Amino acid sequence: MSRPADGITVVIPTIGRESLRGTLRALLAGLGGAARPAIREIVVVDDRPAPGAPLPLPADMPPAGPEVRVIRSGGRGPAAARNAGWRAAAAGWVAFLDDDVVPAPDWPAALAADLADLAPQVGGSQGRVTVPPPDGRAPTDWERNTAALADAEWITADMAYRRGVLAELGGFDERFRRAYREDADLALRAMDAGHGLVLGERRVTHPVRPAGFWASVRAQAGNADDVLMWRVHGGSWRERAGEGRGMLRRHVLTTAAALAAAGSPAVLRGRRGRAAALAAGGVWGALTAGFAHRRIRPGPRTPGEVAKMLVTSAAIPPAAVWHRVRGLAVHRGARPWGGPRVVLFDRDDTLIRDVPYNGDPERVEPMPGARRALDRLRRHGVLIGVVSNQSGVAKGLITAGDVRRVNARVERILGRFDVWEFCPHDGGDGCECRKPRPAMIERAARRLGARPSDCAVIGDIGGDVEAAAAAGARGILVPTRRTRPEEVASAAETAPTLRAAVDLVLGGRRRR
Repeated sequence: MSRPADGITVVIPTIGRESLRGTLRALLAGLGGAARPAIREIVVVDDRPAPGAPLPLPADMPPAGPEVRVIRSGGRGPAAARNAGWRAAAAGWVAFLDDDVVPAPDWPAALAADLADLAPQVGGSQGRVTVPPPDGRAPTDWERNTAALADAEWITADMAYRRGVLAELGGFDERFRRAYREDADLALRAMDAGHGLVLGERRVTHPVRPAGFWASVRAQAGNADDVLMWRVHGGSWRERAGEGRGMLRRHVLTTAAALAAAGSPAVLRGRRGRAAALAAGGVWGALTAGFAHRRIRPGPRTPGEVAKMLVTSAAIPPAAVWHRVRGLAVHRGARPWGGPRVVLFDRDDTLIRDVPYNGDPERVEPMPGARRALDRLRRHGVLIGVVSNQSGVAKGLITAGDVRRVNARVERILGRFDVWEFCPHDGGDGCECRKPRPAMIERAARRLGARPSDCAVIGDIGGDVEAAAAAGARGILVPTRRTRPEEVASAAETAPTLRAAVDLVLGGRRRR
């Protein structure tokens, strides 16, 4: 058996659950023989908003095994965490595991066998998932829902992709902020692009996590994600993703009946209003009772489970409808993820006020509207970075450490950036990174798994847009008091404010 070309990186996103320790122990225990050189590294992505307590890593890491690295993704959800993981990967294949699965003892070797000698047109391979049933009783409603993972297609509980395919597609769509639908979306985009997906022989076990009383109601937030799937993939997305029809229409009818029962007396006076309310209430009661019976019938029919089913069966329909309406509002006009989208900003006089050769973090002052513009890009899943000339380092007026401290202050004020690049050289040094040369933009794009042509560069002087053009990126000039008239005249695109520049990026239009 030959090994996968360029080896394998295993990526495990986590929010610090204790189950991570078991996942890593099982994975590391299975490494040996042919699997050890095939799996080059393990990247654990800490997706907690703040680091907090140390991650539950095994205390007895084998010294001779592959490197285990921990990187942070800032609490932006599992799609963004997986993207951070594969962009940091050094191997040609990236295998994703959830932090609550237990790989089989032979999983590393089986993964290497699954990926070896695959045809070039095959872009991904799925593992097989087993959900253990409860001992001695019927599964609960929550356990039945989890058991459905065993038959789900292309789920990232165990899914491997070629790194080149991930880069081509821009990875996971970060508008999916929950662990729901982001894996199906990526699989559909991969198949639409002509990449085959196959089922491998490796296996993981997915235990059922404990769930609270209202877990099934909270899960209705997925109805908003279903809107994004519909917007991006059309009305046939459920069939293509191997999903059933769902119960939204019934939930809409149940919710409408409840609203009619509550509102009829206010609209229709006297006996007619009471009769209408009674009829609507009867419809609501019948639909809710039928829904509850459907969930209770398989068992277990313990008092606690029956009470939970009765209460949540009344709460689920309005929750589902609310999240559907929310999704229609949030994802109106949504377009396919369509590859990585990156916006790189100049720093001084674009994001913060220009203080010449500033090495003092206390003198950092944001430009008007900067935080709002950046947050808007973040909400749309756009990667953001900074590319900045800092010739004060070469002149001896500030140090590289001063630049990093000022940059850290910028992040504290304006939020997290996905990449920072600065050029410490002076104009006469002949480097390739000082704008208007393109190397900083090329390097930032490469670090984000993107092509320069996937990037927009926003700055306030001609050198910014010239560097963008040299790299093959899109350049947008936001003039300030130091922008020369000839720079404005020669720029392909200009915008009066950062907000307007972001409008151009998100709207895709080009204007003067």
